[in-house]
Amino acid sequence: MIIHEKLELLGLHLPEPPKPGGSYVSVNIRGNIAYLAIQFPFRNNEMLYQGKLGNEISLENGYKAMQLCALNVLAQVNQYVGFDKVVGLNHFDAYYQANSDFDSAPQVVNGASDLFVNVKGEKGRHSRAIFGVAQLPLNFCVGLTSTFTLI
Repeated sequence: MIIHEKLELLGLHLPEPPKPGGSYVSVNIRGNIAYLAIQFPFRNNEMLYQGKLGNEISLENGYKAMQLCALNVLAQVNQYVGFDKVVGLNHFDAYYQANSDFDSAPQVVNGASDLFVNVKGEKGRHSRAIFGVAQLPLNFCVGLTSTFTLI
C-alpha cells in the first residue's frame, strides 16, 4: 500500500510542503542521507498550534501538532526526494516549548513517531531526541528535524 493510501486510512493527507523561512533549503542530500530542515505545524501555509504546551496547548493538541510536523516532513520527502528512494527514517530531533510544569513531552512527540511507523512500517522505525526550549520561531509549540537514508 502506498503512503497516500495509508494516510487516507488514518484520515490524513499530505499538506502543501512549507517553504523555508530563511536562507536554507528544505531538504539537503549528502551522499545517501537526506537532512530535512525543521518543520513546524503549518497546514497549507496556515500557522497552527502556537503557544506553550501546558498553557495554550493541551497534551492532545501537542500530539496533533507533532503529527502535523511529521506530515510536513513526509510532504518535503515526497516533493524533493520521492518515497521510492527512501530506505528508511534514521533519527529525528523534536523541539518543544512548554510551561515549567509540563512533563509529557514524550507523549507529545509520539505524534510524530506513531505517524512515521503507521505509514512507513519498519522503514519508519527510528531513534529520537527531545529538547525543551525557551522559545520556537513564530511561537510554535513544537518543531521536528529528521534524517533519512536513501537508495
